[in-house]
Amino acid sequence: MLNANSERELAYVVLIDGIEPIPGYDRVETAIVGGWHVIVQKDQFKVGDPAIYFEIDSRVPKDKECFAFLEKRNYKVKTLKMCKTISQGLLMHAEDFGWTIGYDRDDSSGDVPYIKDNKENYHYASGESRFLTKELGVIYADDEDNQRKAPSVDKYKKMVQRHPNIFKKPWARWLMKRSWGRKIMFMFFGKKKDKKNGWPSWVAKTDEERIQNMPWILNDTGRWIITEKIDGSSTTFTMKRGKHGKNEFYVCSRNVCFDSVDKPCYYDTNIYWEMAQKYDMYNILSKLLEITPEAEWVTVQGETYGSGVQKRDYSIADHNFRAFNLIFSHCGRYGTLEMQTLLEGLGVPCVPVVNDDFYFDEIEGENKVDSLLEMASGKSVIDELPREGFVLRSVDGTKSFKAVSNSFLLKYHS
Repeated sequence: MLNANSERELAYVVLIDGIEPIPGYDRVETAIVGGWHVIVQKDQFKVGDPAIYFEIDSRVPKDKECFAFLEKRNYKVKTLKMCKTISQGLLMHAEDFGWTIGYDRDDSSGDVPYIKDNKENYHYASGESRFLTKELGVIYADDEDNQRKAPSVDKYKKMVQRHPNIFKKPWARWLMKRSWGRKIMFMFFGKKKDKKNGWPSWVAKTDEERIQNMPWILNDTGRWIITEKIDGSSTTFTMKRGKHGKNEFYVCSRNVCFDSVDKPCYYDTNIYWEMAQKYDMYNILSKLLEITPEAEWVTVQGETYGSGVQKRDYSIADHNFRAFNLIFSHCGRYGTLEMQTLLEGLGVPCVPVVNDDFYFDEIEGENKVDSLLEMASGKSVIDELPREGFVLRSVDGTKSFKAVSNSFLLKYHS
C-alpha cells in the first residue's frame, strides 16, 4: 500500500473483510483483506476484527520472538501456494506484539476499532496512523529492493544533515517549511554538489498501487487502457528549461539521481545512463521542450529491463527501455495512446498496449479482483514468455493501478 508520499508501506493495520472456508481443510481458512487472500488458523479472526497485515515482498525482523515461526522462510513474506490455494501476505494479532485492541464510539457508524501500541500510539485501519513499517522494522525481502527503493535524500536534506544545530532552531525550521525559505537557506548553507546530485523537486517518483489495495476502483464505468507490466528497474529522464538555452538534464533510478555515467548504482554498470545514451534522451527531451514552448519541464519515465536487472531477463543479453509516463509541467501526464504516438515517433519505445478499449464490466466472475489477476497472466509481447502482469490506466491518465500475475510471482518471486 502506498502512503501519502507515494512510498510503499509493507506493514499496516487492516480490518478483516471476510472469512472463507478452504474445502478439505478443517484447521485453516482464508481471511480476506481488500483484494488479498491470506491463509490463517480457523477462528483466529472474525469479520470486522482489526489486524496487522504484512505485504508480500516484505521481510520481518528476526530478533522479534513473535516472528520465530518464519525462520525457515528466512523471515520473508512471499506469495505461497498452500492447501491448494494462493496465500499472499501475513496477518497477525495486536496481542502478538503485546499490544491491545480498543474501540472508539462513532454514533454514525458504530464502534471504530483501533490498535494501541506500547508507546500509547493509536493505529486505525484508515489514515496515516495505520502504517507500521518503520515501527516494526519491516524491510523488503530482497536486498536489491532495499537499496533501489530506499528513501532518496534531496539537496535540502543533505544541507540539514551537515548543519543539525542550525536547523534545529525555530527560525530555521520556520523557513524550511516554506519553498522560498528553503531556497534562501540553500544560498547560505547548500553546496553545488548537493544541487547536482539532489532529486529533481518537480519529479514524482514511480510506484503503482496494487489492485488488491483498491478493489473499489473496479466500479469505475469509464474506458481504460491495459499495458503490459515489465519486470525491470524504474528509470526517469527529466529536463528543465535553463537560462540562455542551458537546460538541466537529470537521469534517475527510482530514488537516486545520477550526475554522471560513472556514478555507481546497484547494478554492475549504470544501466540508467546506459539507457540515456542508447536512446539519446538528452536530445529527445530537448526536442520535446522545443515543440512544447509552454512547458517549463518534461519528464519521461519507464522501465529498464534485460540481463541481470531482475530474474526475468526477457531473453536479451543486454538492456532495453520502455516508457510508461510522459509528463509536462503545464498539462500533467499524457494519456497512454498520446504518449505512444509522440514518443515512438521520436524513437523511444513504450510499454506494449494489450487493450486500448477496456471496461471493467467485461471482467467475468463473482470476484472481479481475482478474475483480473487471472487475466494478467499470459505471454509477454516482448518474448512470448510469462508476463509480469498489467498496468491499467484511465484514458485521461489520471487514474492507474497494477495487477500482477500470481503465477508470475510464484515462478519468479517466491
